[in-house]
Amino acid sequence: MPITYFVHSGVQLENDIRFTLEETPNQPTIKAGGQMITDSDSLSFVYLLEDETGYHYLKFGQDVWPLLVNTLKAEEDPTLQFGEAELTLQKFKEELEMLIFNIEGNDNYGVEFSKAVEEAFEEILKA
Repeated sequence: MPITYFVHSGVQLENDIRFTLEETPNQPTIKAGGQMITDSDSLSFVYLLEDETGYHYLKFGQDVWPLLVNTLKAEEDPTLQFGEAELTLQKFKEELEMLIFNIEGNDNYGVEFSKAVEEAFEEILKA
């Protein structure tokens, strides 16, 4: 059964972006899945994590979208900090950028989600 983890905060130190989890995943073998999807009903981007049981979800709601914009401007993929562990979210930037350009003007994601993405990522979409 997939577990959903919610990212509510992060920090940026120059080009280094770290998202933090307040809870520590139960699976010590969790690793980056390298894929991102959306949950348009909850206005979230979802990065896939995986372990030996399958996929788990790392949800990024609108409260951290400004940091997602900065992530797209950074040189490296961000990291996820939980407890003493740190995990690089491989292909995060590539997947997020592909999604926001696909969502722009595409109401298949829902009008509310499309509009929210277009507003939050405006400077990336216009670049």
